[in-house]
Amino acid sequence: MNAHLRDFLARFAGVVVMTLVPVVLTTFLSMPMSLGRHPGEPLPGMQAPVRHMT
Repeated sequence: MNAHLRDFLARFAGVVVMTLVPVVLTTFLSMPMSLGRHPGEPLPGMQAPVRHMT
């Protein structure tokens, strides 16, 4: 691989990672705050679903 191409790809990968890190952190740190709970947790006040007994 050409040295210039390797340098370009290394810089490009660095820019992509450095751009995505704040987006991912903001998303996963602010989602529980906006929902009031962690995703996947049952809603507060919801009772267990009624089962149909046949």
